[in-house]
Amino acid sequence: MMNEDGGDKRHWYALKVYYNRVQPLIAECLGEGMEFFAPTDIIGSLLFVRCDDGSLSRLAERHRGQVWVYRKADSREAAAIPDHEMEVFRFVVTAGRDGLELIGDDRPEYHEGDRVVVTGGPFKGAEGHIKRIKRDRRLVVSIRGVVAVATTYIHPSLLQRVE
Repeated sequence: MMNEDGGDKRHWYALKVYYNRVQPLIAECLGEGMEFFAPTDIIGSLLFVRCDDGSLSRLAERHRGQVWVYRKADSREAAAIPDHEMEVFRFVVTAGRDGLELIGDDRPEYHEGDRVVVTGGPFKGAEGHIKRIKRDRRLVVSIRGVVAVATTYIHPSLLQRVE
């Protein structure tokens, strides 16, 4: 879907899914041609969908009480996730399934430290913040206000500071 200036009206949105309803929602997204990402191995109750505002509203209305749409702080407006942030999150979650640790909701304390890009290894190209967790230097990748995950240890020689 394109808007008047030729741009895509679809955005990524995060949904908190209750009552073990992720699979039925995935089936519905497939039926409606929506793009989705479900990191169920790591976060069983989280579903990301890429759609326009109207489709998101209809989906949330059909599943009222079963899904909660993440909203902008102090607003009723759904929080759109930037494409680049979603790409990096999907890359890290997919590439490092075995070594990832769910930190939980993304909170400001996870934005301490340097912003870096990984220059080699399985996470090459991923961007995030460095944080010491259990005495190891880890890359923390987050979707602001939704979730944060930490990779396994990454050697300092594989990190480059991003200005």
